[in-house]
Amino acid sequence: MTGYWAHRVLAIVALGWLAFAPPVAQAADWPARPVRFVVPFPPGGSNDQLARLLGARLAEITGQTFVVDNRQGASGAIGTALVAKAPADGYTYLFAFDTHAINPGLYRKLPYDTFKDFTPVMLIGTAPQCIATQASSRYKSMGDVIRASKAKPNSVSYGSTGNGTLGHLMLMLLQKDGGFKAVHVPYKGFGPMSLDAMGGQIDLAIATVAVLSPYVSSGKLRGLAVSSPARSSAMPDVPTLSEQGFPGFSGLSWWGVFAPSGTPKPVITRFHAELTKIINAPELRKRLTEQLGMTVLTSSPEALQKFVVGEAARWARVIDENQIRAD
Repeated sequence: MTGYWAHRVLAIVALGWLAFAPPVAQAADWPARPVRFVVPFPPGGSNDQLARLLGARLAEITGQTFVVDNRQGASGAIGTALVAKAPADGYTYLFAFDTHAINPGLYRKLPYDTFKDFTPVMLIGTAPQCIATQASSRYKSMGDVIRASKAKPNSVSYGSTGNGTLGHLMLMLLQKDGGFKAVHVPYKGFGPMSLDAMGGQIDLAIATVAVLSPYVSSGKLRGLAVSSPARSSAMPDVPTLSEQGFPGFSGLSWWGVFAPSGTPKPVITRFHAELTKIINAPELRKRLTEQLGMTVLTSSPEALQKFVVGEAARWARVIDENQIRAD
């Protein structure tokens, strides 16, 4: 009887091990075929650059192909919906931007659930926004902008890349905190906005430091403030908003990677480990810092999820208070 039950216990243990074997084997073998990186924006943008950089490095390490699939539209919602509906097999990933946390508050209905339809992988990094003005502008600081706007409300104009973008929401929050009013001028891209700022057609432009730093460093624009808690290494001479009367203010662009909900945890763990390894390589880390103005984080999946929930709640309040709707 003892021998019988011993065999039964061993059989049960073996069956239990086999129940967990497929995901472990899948993680060990991953990637066994091409992996798709969905970028929900056009080619050439920061998400596209990031996906291609990481894909190339991963291909070198694994010997497998990493395909970048650009599916732009609706502030990233079209490509994001594609990933939400993709098989949860570890072969499709979303390269999300700050719009991922803004869209739930901006759109009345999305074809996916931002918080339930995705498995977080990693918050790769963040970057501040920069507020800049024409090089010959009378505005030398945010204090100058606020004083002029208070003296004559809506006399100051600022450009962003559209209604509901991070730059737009950030300036709305600054106006509330600073007690001033400015006129929003939405653009369809960074290029036209930057040109109008250099030409003086708008008083201020707001975009990521990676977009505006070349114009600031060349003297075509003057940087007035960055939105990170500490000064940006890309613009060390430009003061933070915290230094200019907005203590603790932060408004950050960010890059994160998600998989479809239900993707096996062992695969997520393996992918996270490979990403961490290549991103922390000095050469690539330096490139991300210089090319994208990024503060590299390589967070845990749990930290990414917590970050997105917090960002979504924060910007939803700004959207609701100002009755902002997508273009």
